[in-house]
Amino acid sequence: MKKILERASSIIDSKVEDIRQHIHGSGSAVSFYGNSVHKKEKAIISMAKDQNQRFLLIMSPERGGVISKFSGELVGDVGMFAKKCPLNEHNAQMLKELFPWTAPISLRNRKTTIGCGDRLGLATPGHVAAVKEFEVSPVLAQQSMRELKLTGRTYGDVVSDTVYMVYQSGYKDGYGADGDHLKTIADINVALAAGMPMITLDLSEEMNADAGNWSDSEINSAYLGIKEDIRKRLEKSYFDKSFQADGISISLDSATVKRCAVMYNRALDFAAKVHEHLASNRGKEFDLEISIDETTSPTLPEHHLYIALELEYRNVEFTSLAPRFIGEFQKAIDYIGDLREFDKQFAVHAAIAKGFGNYKVSVHSGSDKFAVYPSVGRMTNMRLHVKTAGTSWLEAVRAIAVQEPALYRKMHQCSLEHLEEAKKLYHITADISKIPALNSLDDSQVPDLMNMDEARQLLHITYGSILTDSSIRPFFFEALHKHEVYYHELIKKHFEKHLSLLGVPLKKKD
Repeated sequence: MKKILERASSIIDSKVEDIRQHIHGSGSAVSFYGNSVHKKEKAIISMAKDQNQRFLLIMSPERGGVISKFSGELVGDVGMFAKKCPLNEHNAQMLKELFPWTAPISLRNRKTTIGCGDRLGLATPGHVAAVKEFEVSPVLAQQSMRELKLTGRTYGDVVSDTVYMVYQSGYKDGYGADGDHLKTIADINVALAAGMPMITLDLSEEMNADAGNWSDSEINSAYLGIKEDIRKRLEKSYFDKSFQADGISISLDSATVKRCAVMYNRALDFAAKVHEHLASNRGKEFDLEISIDETTSPTLPEHHLYIALELEYRNVEFTSLAPRFIGEFQKAIDYIGDLREFDKQFAVHAAIAKGFGNYKVSVHSGSDKFAVYPSVGRMTNMRLHVKTAGTSWLEAVRAIAVQEPALYRKMHQCSLEHLEEAKKLYHITADISKIPALNSLDDSQVPDLMNMDEARQLLHITYGSILTDSSIRPFFFEALHKHEVYYHELIKKHFEKHLSLLGVPLKKKD
């Protein structure tokens, strides 16, 4: 540290560009992330790392001022002081105050957005390297309550980890943070308290999804239980009427309206309550996504239209809506289903979004759905949100398989042992028996498993068991720290493929 402080003392009065060029020194155990080197008052603030960990390093000729705002161990004996700061929530908050561009923001006015779920809190530099080349805005902090439970993280952790990596990358174009698939206001409050501007409202527990299979007589009986004034409004507004959306005509007959009212009205009332809650907490600085995809049956276009019209009636400002599309959007693999029928139905969903609110169509479980990406991008005119999560985790697994095959073998065995419990949380149809036995593969063949659908799904859904296994976890994170450059290169390449196939335009060069 003495040599680092001597070097810092000699360049403290230089311009930031010069400091970035000269802050690195040969023979030091500490290295700096160049894009993170900034000056604030008399302090140099940078992300740095040694052989074991990353940390925030602050150097200043004075004990007070900026350096005193951060927690950590203060050292110094050459007219310069240094503080090695742990990557905790307090220090992340200080970064956000000093550098507001490190804090998540609402992306409601951004046309194309992509959710970059990061279960490890390590993937952001790879995400940033990809998205900065395209006309797209990233949601870099994204996690569901289920993922928090399985990884042992909190929303505070998710946001703080992203703040540090945004600072590390020097990314200043704005990013979102998504409390994903939240079902209660209590859970929403936890996400809001962590500074997450985006809330994905999962209405599955408020919907009466079973009514989709009820007989007409059962629907009629339930419909009569709705208040008379509401029934009169629905009948006047929708019964046997046609609606035009982007050149497509969609008709609502009385039977469909009754079924929709029974299935969705309670959920839509709850959405209005959540919207009011978000507005009272964040004004206009929030993104509300309405999720109706967590059902067993596809969302009929007529139902999508009813939901959009009724949200508008309730004055709910929502940024995006996620229907349940035809076919299967299983984890970690490409689309399963009839592509022609998908295109036919998706065209109507896209038209409804354009014609009744101009909100984004949101594609959940969007990782690796390469077969449908061209249609999704074209039909929405790139006004869309694609949500990914486990694919970034799998690129970490791929990095381990390539760089540390012995560790991958332990992870794979752990996945096999915990598969059945993971299948209670995630739906997959993979035939695991197709995966070759590990003892039949040499180390050079192990990485090929990450190109096999069955192995991808196996490793995807068992991440919780792997990350909580004390015989694996420390070695896993140690390996990713050692091979972080390679891991981020994999992430970058993988997300460039996603964005290119969607048809997201490249940014124009200055």
